[in-house]
Amino acid sequence: MANTPQAKKRIRRNARRAVINHNRISRIRTFVKKVESAIEAGDKAEASTALAAAQPEMARGVAAGVLHKNTVARKFSRLTKRVAALG
Repeated sequence: MANTPQAKKRIRRNARRAVINHNRISRIRTFVKKVESAIEAGDKAEASTALAAAQPEMARGVAAGVLHKNTVARKFSRLTKRVAALG
């Protein structure tokens, strides 16, 4: 159990940040799922617009520190390759 005031504050802060980070990751996953569902449907136009919407969300996740930059780069590269293969 936390004994110092600083440790107690860190626990409160970490709990608040965990909620924010969870929401951010969930939002990114939603955008990625939209791209994947468009790819499954074979709709290249829809997939490319969904990909264009997902890219800044993924970049924001990197900027906020909830995702590693190489992870996002890998995922974006794979999604881009799959969308390009539709045509």
